[in-house]
Parts: sequence; C-alpha cells; structure tokens
Amino acid sequence: MIKLTMPDGSVREYEKALNGFELAESISKSLAKKAVAVKIDGKIDDLCSEIAHDAKVEVVTKESPDGLELLRHDAAHVMAQAVQELFPGTHDTIGPVIENGFFYDFHREERFSEDDLEKIEKRMQEIVDRDEPIVREVWSKDEAIAYFKKIDEPYKVELVNDIPDGEDIRIYRQGDWLDLCRGPHLPSTGKLGKAFKLMRVSGAYWRGDAKNEQLQRIYGTAWTNEKELKAYLHMLEEAEKRDHRKLGREMDLFHLQEEAQGSVFWHPKGYRIWQALEQYIRRRLEESDYVEVKTPQLLDSKFWEQSGHWSKFRENMFVVPDEIPSTEEDAPVLSGEAEFMALKPMNCPAHVQIFKQGIKSYRDLPLRMAEFGCCHRNEAHGALHGLMRVRQMTQDDAHIFCREDQITAESVAFCELLQKVYRDLGFTDIAVKLATRPEVRAGEDAVWDKAEKGLEDALNAAGLEFEFAPGEGAFYGPKLEFHLRDAIGRTWQCGTLQLDFVLPERLDASYVGEDGGRHRPVMLHRAVLGTLERFIGIMIENYEGRFPLWLAPVQAVVTTITSDADEYARESYEKLRAAGLRVELDLRNEKINYKVREHSVAKVPVILVAGRREAEEKTFSIRRLGSKDQTVAGRDETIAALREEALPPDLAPARSAAKAAE
Repeated sequence: MIKLTMPDGSVREYEKALNGFELAESISKSLAKKAVAVKIDGKIDDLCSEIAHDAKVEVVTKESPDGLELLRHDAAHVMAQAVQELFPGTHDTIGPVIENGFFYDFHREERFSEDDLEKIEKRMQEIVDRDEPIVREVWSKDEAIAYFKKIDEPYKVELVNDIPDGEDIRIYRQGDWLDLCRGPHLPSTGKLGKAFKLMRVSGAYWRGDAKNEQLQRIYGTAWTNEKELKAYLHMLEEAEKRDHRKLGREMDLFHLQEEAQGSVFWHPKGYRIWQALEQYIRRRLEESDYVEVKTPQLLDSKFWEQSGHWSKFRENMFVVPDEIPSTEEDAPVLSGEAEFMALKPMNCPAHVQIFKQGIKSYRDLPLRMAEFGCCHRNEAHGALHGLMRVRQMTQDDAHIFCREDQITAESVAFCELLQKVYRDLGFTDIAVKLATRPEVRAGEDAVWDKAEKGLEDALNAAGLEFEFAPGEGAFYGPKLEFHLRDAIGRTWQCGTLQLDFVLPERLDASYVGEDGGRHRPVMLHRAVLGTLERFIGIMIENYEGRFPLWLAPVQAVVTTITSDADEYARESYEKLRAAGLRVELDLRNEKINYKVREHSVAKVPVILVAGRREAEEKTFSIRRLGSKDQTVAGRDETIAALREEALPPDLAPARSAAKAAE
C-alpha cells in the first residue's frame, strides 16, 4: 500500500505504484486533462514518472508557477525543433527558461532575420497542432556521444562529455526530433498552446565565454493563455513609451556617453529631481534620529579583506596600486602597509571605522549612521543599462549599530520609515521577502539561526506579510527585500534591511555593556531607495515623466501670447521664483500652440499663459499637463495654490494624510 499526501494535507492510499497521469485521473477527469507534470517530495518530474513509495505529491497544471516554467522550457525546445526543420544544418546548443520567457542559442552561418522569426513562429504553431508526444529516453554516455557525433551536433557532444560518468543521460524525443535535456517536459507539444511570441535575435558566446564561438540567440516569451500574452506585450509597449533613457533626452535630464561608461552626466533639470529627492530623504532621516557622515572613496584593501568583500567582490571592484614609500621620510605621507587601494563598492566597512573611534557605551546604542555614499562597482559593459545599472552610484545607505535586544524595535521602525517614503513617492504595492542563508556564507549556523529568527520576528511585529527567499541572503547575514510594483505592473527590488552579526566581529567593533564588559554590536545594513540613480530611473518610468509638482524639475512655465504681455510675464516670473517655485520664462515670438506643445513634451506640469487681457486683469490662463481644458485664475491666488501644491509630502502633512486616506 502506498500513501500519498496531497497539498491540502489529505492522504490517498493506492495498492500499487502509479504514474503522475494516473494519480491525476484518480482525483478527477478534469485534473487529468489539465495535468502537465507531477511533483514528488517537492521535486517536479514528468507526468509519466512512477510513484512507488510513500510521498508528498502534487499534480502540476500549466496555470501554476511550476507549470508556466515547464511550458516556457518546452517552448524553447519547440522553437529549436522548428529552427532545425526550417534551416537544416543549424546546430542547436542550450535553451533555458528566463524571466517571462525563454531563449535558445544556435550556430548558423547566416544571420536570422525578422522574417525568419515569423517563419519560425509559424512552424512552432504547426508543431503544436501536430500534438507530438514528448517521450523521455535514458541513454548511456557512449550511446549519446556516438549519436550526436553522427548527426553533427558538436555542442551536444561537448555537453554530454561534461556529464559525470555513470549519470543517466536523458533524451527527450518529440516526433522525429530529439534533444539532450534533464527535463521534465510536457506530455506532448499540443499542451504548449499558442500563447507565445518570438521577440528578437541577439549575439551570444558559447557558454558565455568571449573566447568561444559566437552564436545567435533567439528570445521568446510564453504564457498560459492569449490574454496573459497580450497583457505582457501591452506592458512592453508601455515600458518602451516610458523608457527613462528616451524621456531623459526629451526632458533634458541626463545623458551617458562612451567615455564615461556607467557614469551619469546629470543636467540641471535632472539634478533638480536628485536634489529634491535627497533633501526629502534627509529630512525623513533627521525625523528618525539618524546622524549623517561622509567617508572616503578610496580605502586600503585590508578593510575589504577583513570584511570578506575582497574574496567575494574583488573582480567587481576598481583597484589601484598603492605607492610604497621609497624612504623613511616618505612614510608619514605614503602608506606602505598595503599593496592595493580600492574604490569602495559599499559603505559598511567605512562606517565601522567611524563607530570604532572612541569608546561606545550600551547607552549610545542604537547609533543610526547614514550616508549618501558614492560607490563604484565594475559592472560588465553588457550589463550597463541607463540609470538602472551603473558603475558609479549613490546609495541612501545607513547602518544601525544596536544591541541584540534592540533588533526588533529598530527593524520595525525601519519598515515603517520605508513604507512612509514609498507611499510619499507614489508606490503603495510592496511585497516583502525574507532572504535566508546562501550556500557560501560567513558565520556559524547558530548565528544564522539567530539572525533569521530576528528578522522574522521583526516582520511579525511590524504586521507585514512576507514570503521566504531561500538561499538569497547576503554572505554575512539574512536580509529583507522590499519589492515595489510600478504603474504598469513591473516589480523592482529597492529597499533592503540586512541583519549582520559577522562584520562587527571581523572588523573588531565593540561597545561597553551594562556589565562593564566588551560586547559586539549587531549591525543592520539598510537602504530605502537603494541607489538614487536607479530609483530616479524607476520614478521617471513610473510617472512617465509626469512628476508630482514637488519633484518636477520645472514646476511651471510662464509664457506669452503676445509681446504686449512680456512685462507682466517677467514680473510674474519673479514673483513665482520668490515663492520658491522652479519656474521658467518663455517670451519667444512663437505661436502659443507651438509653445504649449513643446513644454508638454518636456512634461512641465503647469503652463501659465498670459496675453493682453491677463496682463490687464492680473490673471493667468492655466493649462495642466495631460488636460485639454484651461482655467483662468488670479495671479496671487495661483501662486499661493502652486506654492502649497509644491510642498514635499513631509512638509505638507495634511495633504499627505488626505492622500493616504483615499
């Protein structure tokens, strides 16, 4: 008798072994129809896999996350089959699942074109219509090598050679086509459906090594149904319209250039957004009793060796040789104690050095130390992406040095601060993950147990729902990840809180306890925005450049219909500036519709139009960005209203409270 435990905890008994399809059929005919795989003791496998022992089981449908990943995996295989049917002689290599889709790498002398993608997609649909059974076979290593040599698939031969001797070689056959794969796969090509689309072709190197042959990578996306596919494609269209690089050019916010790879040239308008955001965060930190510090860009490599970053992040650090003194006279000026200096990729070791100056008492804790720290990371050229992935970045970084009994209170306070900031910046949909110990880590398991429990207790105390992210913690401690959802449904991981018992030990930080003895502080690494460059990029796309008035680089433009109103416009411009508003004056001899259109493209929130009548009556015709209507209001009334509207959320508590209540 075999006892199988279902996801709901119920137990079903079977007299003999059965496969995943038979299990699904024993539950219901409808489930058997929808089944695509089976999960046995947490491991997903083919629906044909036999269950011969007591186990926890789950029938997987393609509507589930596991089923969707399986579907995307099969889409890659069906694409590879289509390519080799259409273009004989093409060598296939590997085709993994990626976020929102899949890709497959091919070696072919001719370049794939956009027309080719249409042909491949059409052939994929034909393969789905054939509903070819997908059959798993197990071969010996020698058999697999001989076969792939025979059909001239050198990349498959190399992959098989890398499989350890004695390990099963899984082959999946669909019709006359087959591929080397660990699986699992759908029962047949018909189960894939047609909610897929091929997106683009790019270059790639075999196994990601530039020394190897260049391949062609075809990317695709696949979904459970047409509705999901259409929604995803619509999101991509929206994302293209909102691309921060495009809007950055149109709004004259920043630029990037080859001679400063991964570093941003902020233009005056873009830097106004930066300053408004930084000043806002600084005020929030002051409310929460943080102290602000400034630490060096260049630090001796010994700090990174002691902290453990040197061995883990060395290849991503910008390192410069440190000059060794040639004479004793030079010694006070030049340090000969280390061979290398490094531009800091993060601020934590430097903050520990400040903490260690002087004797700290338990009464001094918690010490909340913040820095808008400029850091550098040697990201690969191919990974750089506008403001989203840079080499020079500024973090709204802080480290909280506290006692163990203060962990929960400090963590809860941080969660409240983060939620308040995100709400003020227009983000209300936030998901929280608790990332636990990675395979390679520093510190004893007992310390990790304590740290993980500390963060879990803090989340429960804060009343926040969360999910676990096993193995995704930092190498020195577990962390909370805060994922915000933007206006078109994308998620971004920005805020973080990391609980660290390791670094204070490694860098010898201590305080005097109530007992007079020496104790190690706990270190909470935390950031709300993360990287300012990236967060501004996210905000540009979230708002589609239409910033709320307090963040807009230009809050209003005063422009004229006729030169008769020029003097009134100049006078109004000075009054608006005196009221603290970021305002521009446009007296060009152009038609008013042209000027309004130009300022609308630049995403100016308010256009104040003045003609002869407005000048005589001391009024404005007011046009709001995105509205075809215009209103007329008195100048003093308009300035007072805009001044109130332009207050940052922390300085306009009544308005902020009303917005939160909506």
